Amino acid sequence: MAASGYNVAGVRAAEEGQPQVAVTQFQKALGHDPTNPDAYYNLAATYHQMGKQSNDRNMMHQAEALYNQCLDLDANHTECHRGLAVLLIDTQRSDSAFTLMERWEQRSPQMADPKIELARLYQEFGDKENAKNQLNQALAVDANNPRAWAALGSLREQSGELGQALANYQRSYQLNNLDSGVGSRIASLQRQGIQSEYSTLSPAMGTQLANQPNTRQRY
Repeated sequence: MAASGYNVAGVRAAEEGQPQVAVTQFQKALGHDPTNPDAYYNLAATYHQMGKQSNDRNMMHQAEALYNQCLDLDANHTECHRGLAVLLIDTQRSDSAFTLMERWEQRSPQMADPKIELARLYQEFGDKENAKNQLNQALAVDANNPRAWAALGSLREQSGELGQALANYQRSYQLNNLDSGVGSRIASLQRQGIQSEYSTLSPAMGTQLANQPNTRQRY
């Protein structure tokens, strides 16, 4: 419980632009629970951001080591995989980022998250076909995964398939109505007059959700 409290305090400090305070809180979390993967992830993510902003190579190395410690403790930590992949790309090692995600997907074929994260990488590098294949595989594993539906909506919106994108976003919203980003995309498409056969969300509800703050935190 103490480690969780320090993690929450650290996330709050990071969001308020106080990274050094955040580092102290995450270190306290590890002092109370040295096997807490979220504390390693939070500390890694903070050092990663600080290292990018200051172009500090040593801090980036430290962030990478902490990401790997997190994964040693929790081999299926989604946010940590994503953070490490971003760091590898930031340090001109995109091939290693793909290898990281591919190995995770091979180790955990029953999970949707590795496929979703691999799809994100493919999409970022312009390979929409492989991205779509990964998302379809994710939905084959977990047909009720809101992240997979939202990612598929983003991919289809990017490809100009706006009606299908709206349907995918609406399906994601039905499964998780707390994601303000999805609500924002639904409201935006509906304002453009886009329609889909999946019409569980009214324009007013979409706008209301889009205006809600994003309360997700890393802990």
